[in-house]
Amino acid sequence: MKNRYVILAVALVFAAALVLGGCGGGEKKPAAPAAPEKMKVAFVYIGPVGDAGWTYAHEQGRKYLMEKMPDVQSTIIESVPEGADSERVITQLAEQGHKVIFTTSFGYMDPTINVAKKYPNVVFMHCSGFKTAKNVGTYFGRIEEARYLTGIAAGKATKSNVIGYVAAFPIPEVVRGINGFTLGVRSVNPNAKVKVIWTNTWYDPAKEKQAAISLLDAGADVIAQHQDTPGPQQAAEEKGKFSVGYNTDMSKMAPKAVLTSAIWNWGPYYVKVIDSVKKGTWKSEQYWGHMSDGIVDIAPLGPMVKEDTKKLIADAKAKIVKGELKIFAGPLKDQSGAVKVPAGQVMSDKDQLGWTWFVEGVEGTIPK
Repeated sequence: MKNRYVILAVALVFAAALVLGGCGGGEKKPAAPAAPEKMKVAFVYIGPVGDAGWTYAHEQGRKYLMEKMPDVQSTIIESVPEGADSERVITQLAEQGHKVIFTTSFGYMDPTINVAKKYPNVVFMHCSGFKTAKNVGTYFGRIEEARYLTGIAAGKATKSNVIGYVAAFPIPEVVRGINGFTLGVRSVNPNAKVKVIWTNTWYDPAKEKQAAISLLDAGADVIAQHQDTPGPQQAAEEKGKFSVGYNTDMSKMAPKAVLTSAIWNWGPYYVKVIDSVKKGTWKSEQYWGHMSDGIVDIAPLGPMVKEDTKKLIADAKAKIVKGELKIFAGPLKDQSGAVKVPAGQVMSDKDQLGWTWFVEGVEGTIPK
């Protein structure tokens, strides 16, 4: 009797083994391979992503990157002041394992360089600066080409021949933009003047709007700007005047005023950078893209822009894209009428990057 129980117990154990192991003695399926770890990328912003300007344009570029590269994980830090705060933020991002860090304001230049020295295996990309290192590259676009085209729109729209320009900080980037815009204005209206007011801000809606109002009260009937808010555009609309936006298409904020806007398209460049890092082909460089690259452009022209103006802009744009129109070709004169770039010459990139004087047609000074 006892033997029967032993035999039965052995049979039950054997049957259980067959059930657990699978009939026929099949092998266990190998575990699914773990998903590859996503590359961590970070963006440091000077303003909020909803500023409708500079930061908003970069944020659209980041979203484009995420759409095209789902194997990338991104982090954004908004409204980071330039200076010591930015160095702390950039350091934290490097510590958190981000492989590429984009710092998107001119004042982040030295902090980016300082942090990069401590993290040689991280790629740092600084927007609009001029300092590089083995693991630090710079990137920007020739927005002055787009500004030249918006200047044509402004020069044809003005009746008072006074165009106001609300300017951010007296740095070469802003000076270059004012000069490019003014050359566009005067290419179609040699009698027009561009009057400049400095705000020393990137993002201060109230202050920038008030600066535009001051220019409008001084006789300007078109307003241009180099800040990140639509305040100047809204001031122009409230006064029944015209305007030219910057960074993104600002027509939604002032549809009756905005002739067009000089705009950025960062997305394709961000994809290019990340792709090169992943492939191991990235090298430090100073990228300064032309309109032909697609990194800069103008927004659709408003319904108030006349057909003859549209044609002038289209023709000039085609020449710029083909390289036939160099907007900083001589003869270029300064405000005093002195020739700074002789006929037959084109201003060098080095001189453009260090620009400290206004072209003929600009009213205003450049604070030191």
